[in-house]
Amino acid sequence: MGNNNELYIEYAEILKAIAHPARLCIVRSLLEKGERNVTCMQNCLELPQSTVSQHLQKLRAAGIIKGNRDGLEVNYYICNDKVKEIIEVLFKE
Repeated sequence: MGNNNELYIEYAEILKAIAHPARLCIVRSLLEKGERNVTCMQNCLELPQSTVSQHLQKLRAAGIIKGNRDGLEVNYYICNDKVKEIIEVLFKE
C-alpha cells in the first residue's frame, strides 16, 4: 500500500459504510435530489422509519452525511466529496 496507506483506509471505510443496498440508495438519492428528510427517504425506500434512521446513523458515523435541523425535521445531505466521486463511478451510464 505504500505511501497511500491512509487514502486506502479512508476509501475502504467509505465503501464499508455504503456497502448495503439501502445505504447506497440513500446516498445516491441525496446526491441526485439534494437535502432530504427521513420521511422522503422512507417513502422512496419503502422501509420503516426506524430502519432508515439506523442506516442514516451509520452514514453519519462514517462522515458521509450531515443533517440540518429544521424544527422537528432533520434534512440530510452528503458532506464527503470522495463519496460523490465513488457514486458517480458506480452509476456512470
